[in-house]
Amino acid sequence: MIFNLNYQEYKKGGIEVGAVVIGRNEGERLETCLKSIIQFTNNVVYVDSGSADNSVETAKNLNVEVVLLDLSSPFTAARARNEGFKKLSHSYPELSFVQFIDGDCEIVDGWLQKSVNFLLENPNIALTCGRLRERHPNKSIYNMLCDIEWNTPIGEIRACGGVALGNVEAFKQVGGFNPNVIAGEEPELCVRLREKGWCIWRLDAEMAWHDANMIQFSQWWTRSVRTGYAFALGSHLHGAPPERHWVNEVRRGKIWGLYFPLIIIIASMNHLIFLLGLIIYPAQMIRVAIKNKNKISNNWKYAFYITLGKFPEMQGQFKFYLNKLFKSRSKIIEYKS
Repeated sequence: MIFNLNYQEYKKGGIEVGAVVIGRNEGERLETCLKSIIQFTNNVVYVDSGSADNSVETAKNLNVEVVLLDLSSPFTAARARNEGFKKLSHSYPELSFVQFIDGDCEIVDGWLQKSVNFLLENPNIALTCGRLRERHPNKSIYNMLCDIEWNTPIGEIRACGGVALGNVEAFKQVGGFNPNVIAGEEPELCVRLREKGWCIWRLDAEMAWHDANMIQFSQWWTRSVRTGYAFALGSHLHGAPPERHWVNEVRRGKIWGLYFPLIIIIASMNHLIFLLGLIIYPAQMIRVAIKNKNKISNNWKYAFYITLGKFPEMQGQFKFYLNKLFKSRSKIIEYKS
């Protein structure tokens, strides 16, 4: 049963589509996000993680249900999405599909119709996503890096990001997101979905605009620290064979962010070995730039930050290992002010 019109056509066919929006201090971006969703469906829940701006009032003025996260427990995107899904399922018990979206994104017109139709045609697929684009990629090199990062292959994939349309049955089967995962919660969910036989798919379609608003080096560094933390945590949870989730990413972070620097420092007494060690990083940057010269217009800047990024990634790994050693729980790692 395929529809190409508005949400009312889906309702007539017994198909309920809802959306869970999460956010914190997103301001005008949240209003843009919510308006892009309610054009298609009124089954929307907004989950607020302690905003100090008018986010809650913005959602209520648009007649969107609001869930306020309990301040006594640490905020995580995973926890927020779970709470939103719980509320949405309670309000709409016949829910078939749920669109997860962050408050700094705007759904592209036509995406929900395409993705819902795709899941109706492919009942074995748990999550589907499309092309997520950075709204202002030329505003900073850091925004550009985000836009490049999100341009992943089309077809069956191993994982998707936080903006995706999900099959409610699949989501319930695995118990939703792991609320204790503070970074990389979406790929972690996808691991468990694939273990149950579900597939993840990226459509060749425009999905949403994202507003990273990263203009400072410190923001990029913090985001890279979060990436390293996610790699270490994901590897800890699902690194065993056959999944080996993010094992290679953790290894690369250690090689370039820890082992090579240690070797260079230890070899500093031998000037020749020391100089050879210093050449390793420029050589790696050149290799990455040449490899991507036909794919990325700013391939040299991309290569520089990809190489440099292994250092904050290693910092993120250290952060995870220290938390694990001292049995402490890390707070969310935010790159936005």
